[in-house]
Amino acid sequence: MIVRRPAAERGVSDFGWLDSRHTFSFGGYHDPEHMGFRALRVINDDRVAGGGGFGRHPHRDMEIFSYVLEGALSHEDSIGTGSTVRRGEIQKMSAGTGILHSEFNPSPSETARFLQIWIVPERAGLPPSYEQRGFDEAARTGRLTLVGSRDGRDGSITFHQDVSVYASILPKGRSLPYRLAPGRGAWVQVARGSLEVGEVLLEEGDGAAIEAEPSLTIAARTDAEFLLLDLA
Repeated sequence: MIVRRPAAERGVSDFGWLDSRHTFSFGGYHDPEHMGFRALRVINDDRVAGGGGFGRHPHRDMEIFSYVLEGALSHEDSIGTGSTVRRGEIQKMSAGTGILHSEFNPSPSETARFLQIWIVPERAGLPPSYEQRGFDEAARTGRLTLVGSRDGRDGSITFHQDVSVYASILPKGRSLPYRLAPGRGAWVQVARGSLEVGEVLLEEGDGAAIEAEPSLTIAARTDAEFLLLDLA
């Protein structure tokens, strides 16, 4: 079964400096029909205007990662991290017992766009931590590249949850097979372009929940970029 979550039906928050589209309930947007998928709790498609950003604020007991699509995002936190994340890079913050952080667009004029994704950890009370990795475009083109996993295999970032996160840039006309193990589910989120997942067409900003589909074909209708999360 493949269930599409249309981009046009997402929640919207517009603060001038921030334009955010919420796949699942978040902040002031609440929809009891869209509270997450398995351990996946939040997908926000965020555009931050030049010089804008999120002031210092707290999080607890959540795995939060950002996949940068355009521009850059500067990060500072209460465990001493200071870094800038650029296109093709991923940052992950395990909030654990509690962390304060801020994020802002260091460019005075260019918009930064990124997917902010939250995953519920397998247990509460973990020590806070931060990781950042780069995955160049060639490594993500025409394949599913592992960028996050429970065990950090293949140079991926580590999650405290049974999840594998893949990133792909798929040229028009190319396709990829994917097999789901029994009992597992997947979420596909289209960042750019359009895909067919099985017989379901997904456009930019669309997502899809996938269950009881042991074998999938993901085909690019146009040049496309997407994430696939394989979840217990």
